[in-house]
Amino acid sequence: MPNHSPCRLSALGIVNALGVGAGEVWPRLLDGEPSRLVDRDDLAPERRLRVGAVDAPLPRIPERLAAYDCRNNAMALSAIEQIEEPLARALRERGAERVGVVMGTSTSGVSDAEEAIRHEFHAGRLAPKFDYAQLEFGGLASFVADYLGVRGPVYSLSTACSSGARALASARSLLALGVCDAVVAGAADTLCGLTASGFSALSAICEGTTNPCSRNRAGLSLGEGAAVFLVQPGHGGVQLLGVGESSEAHHMSAPEPSGAGPEASMRGALADAGLPPEAIAYLNLHGTGTPLNDKMECLAVERVFGSELPVSSTKPLVGHTLGASGAIEAAFCWLVLDRSEAGVLSLPPHWWDGERDPEIPPLHLVQKGESALLRSAPRVMTNSFGFGGNNCTLVLGRSL
Repeated sequence: MPNHSPCRLSALGIVNALGVGAGEVWPRLLDGEPSRLVDRDDLAPERRLRVGAVDAPLPRIPERLAAYDCRNNAMALSAIEQIEEPLARALRERGAERVGVVMGTSTSGVSDAEEAIRHEFHAGRLAPKFDYAQLEFGGLASFVADYLGVRGPVYSLSTACSSGARALASARSLLALGVCDAVVAGAADTLCGLTASGFSALSAICEGTTNPCSRNRAGLSLGEGAAVFLVQPGHGGVQLLGVGESSEAHHMSAPEPSGAGPEASMRGALADAGLPPEAIAYLNLHGTGTPLNDKMECLAVERVFGSELPVSSTKPLVGHTLGASGAIEAAFCWLVLDRSEAGVLSLPPHWWDGERDPEIPPLHLVQKGESALLRSAPRVMTNSFGFGGNNCTLVLGRSL
């Protein structure tokens, strides 16, 4: 059995289409209705898309960090502000040199770059507030570090839709290696025309709301958001127990049909946590609603767990937040564990039309109001799969 040092996800800030902060997000997550998605006609040419947009006001980037002033960084700042007290305490107690930052993203400041280029088209020069630092993948982590005063290792990851999950895995590694005594880790991604047009060109975006695991599924719904954790060593609270990663490199954008890569990722996470499959009480599916992803993921889940494990995709509620999805869905699992009471886990429901696909194994899709009764300490899993076969699975748990 692996002998990892304990890794605690000790604080969480979150923002997405469900709201700002755990207090808003949690009840709406359990409600399981995609009613907060909105229709936008400004993201892809000649298409009206239903997306998980953040409509809450975002904080302003401080003037001293004006070079980083973009929506993506403001999204991250919204999450950071929710946990500034524990972050400041960690910096005081650990020292700025012993605190690191690892952030994931796939869009960075592309939406602001698009606006800057539109300004150039009409005015002959880029928008005055635009700076290349907003567009760099590394800009997100650098912004977080500069805002907080962190002086330890700082870097961003961009492995498509597994970026946020891999950021948490990297944070655990930094602690285990003794490089850091605390890590600020998470992800942010923002709706933009480049992403929307790209997925539209791939015929991967559905009309209306995504419908994962249905015979009528026709693609994903896009979303935006951020989740930021304070990751520290120590027992108690919600723990990152296991990480599984694989890279099948089957195709630039299509998953390997058998689900071999995701299966390896899930089995690797279980082995890393030292747990058998039956120890997992709930699995948050990657569940994009695309024809290929849902079939291969469900095949892999059945091979690892059988068909009784409660599973759900939460993407109909917030959209597919791309590089942020791994961190946001880990945050949903964090909330499930953090709000467990008397051995009962309240589970996020799986929103869909109820039409099963005969080519997909009949998994136990969580219904609204469903809970898991526990005989032992709660353990949950979340899957994140990215373009190019970048797969990452996390196991989270806590003591009863």
